[in-house]
Amino acid sequence: MSLIDTIKRTAVPIHREGWPFIAIAAAITIVVGWFVPFIFWIGLILTGWVTYFFRDPPRVTPVGAGLVVAPADGTVCMVGPATPPAELGLGNEPMVRICTFMNVFNCHVNRAPIAGAVTKIAYRAGKFLNAELEKASDDNERNGLVIEAGEGRIAVVQIAGLVARRIVCFVREGESVQGGERFGLIRFGSRLDVYLPAGTAPKVALGQTMVAGETVLADLNAPAGGAPITRVS
Repeated sequence: MSLIDTIKRTAVPIHREGWPFIAIAAAITIVVGWFVPFIFWIGLILTGWVTYFFRDPPRVTPVGAGLVVAPADGTVCMVGPATPPAELGLGNEPMVRICTFMNVFNCHVNRAPIAGAVTKIAYRAGKFLNAELEKASDDNERNGLVIEAGEGRIAVVQIAGLVARRIVCFVREGESVQGGERFGLIRFGSRLDVYLPAGTAPKVALGQTMVAGETVLADLNAPAGGAPITRVS
């Protein structure tokens, strides 16, 4: 294998949404660095970070009836019953909610948690509180999708964070998605909430690291049960 082939296999693709930001960061770095040389190196580091932020690595998604996968990279910050956002039309009864917090170093490309038809998309303007807070679910800017799968309806909600100012959604109502398929992203640091039918047994625990499109959150066909048994090593 040649060096060029090795580089091609190692390099991580960049999402198209990131190229304008990378170009702006690079241009500012060059212009400002021309007049203030030491600023150039700071700008070069920031440009590298912006490039890294918009990475879009391929993922291997487990496929199976009822499997729900993580919609985002990050850390599980909340697991438990919660009422879904009213605008999604899922009723007032609590569902099982799994929240994944993304920091500014996580990959921010969001992936569909399950295969099915997108029956509703609802955007709501709001605040930009720390996405790890409980009240961020109610107060922050958000965009929710309801996906109708063969095993029932679930929802995935993109929530803006403290420094996030832009939620992007690539799909429309009526379209079908595959589990693990890219459906959006958020710039720059935020949270993804997944709402599952009541009685669903989560397969993840607080503090667990999520890999979008790969980590299994739950199996809708599995019998109801308690929290997963975990250990920290």
